[in-house]
Amino acid sequence: MEPDKDGGQAVSRLAAVSRDQGESWREGVKAGIPIAVGYLPIAVTFGMLAESAGLSPWIAITLSLFVYAGASQFVGVNMLAAGAAPAAIVLTAFILNFRHFLMSSSLAQKINPSLSGRIKASIAFGVTDETFAVASMRESVRPLGAPYLLGLNLIAYAAWNAGTWAGLLLSSGLPELIKNSMGISLYVMFLALLVPGLRKSRPALRVAGLAAMFQCLFTYLPLFAPLPGSWRVILSTVLAAGAGAWLGEEEPA
Repeated sequence: MEPDKDGGQAVSRLAAVSRDQGESWREGVKAGIPIAVGYLPIAVTFGMLAESAGLSPWIAITLSLFVYAGASQFVGVNMLAAGAAPAAIVLTAFILNFRHFLMSSSLAQKINPSLSGRIKASIAFGVTDETFAVASMRESVRPLGAPYLLGLNLIAYAAWNAGTWAGLLLSSGLPELIKNSMGISLYVMFLALLVPGLRKSRPALRVAGLAAMFQCLFTYLPLFAPLPGSWRVILSTVLAAGAGAWLGEEEPA
């Protein structure tokens, strides 16, 4: 009986595809290691902040597992601790993460169009500012494949959740004075993200100034006294962003 040449070739092709996918996965994980290292201290801070705010550890763990959005999680914890309305928390998270629609839309132009909707949804869930930047800058003649993107996203996701667990565990053994001071970590994080951008972009500085101005108006004018604090933040953000877009971008030099 003659050997099945077609079957042997099919097996060889499958083996080659499997090797390519494994190599692509490893490349994604390798590219995501610096992101994971950067996420760990921030996630630890988030876990410590959640515990110091008096929230159940399971709430913090659930936020990291299913929300997976650093700024929204920090803001959400503070709003939960302050007794904000659920609608205000959801709307704030939506505004903070609206940029993900743009990032996912941009990344969709670079991925393999043959991927299933389920795989695309899994990739979209793991998109963050950092993983988007790495994936977008990857030079390749072929479309981005699922193994690379899933490897990139998974290592960052695992680091964020591991850091949350570590923060919760570390915070349980800290003195009460230090735990109570963890609330300032939110503002430190936002300053670290905001200041470098303000130094390089005049429009960003303008929007930040407008947001501060609107927040002061909503806080100190008696007319807005009945407005809850969480809604003041939302209105300040929306109005400042809208004004920044209306005023236009900085003219190129």
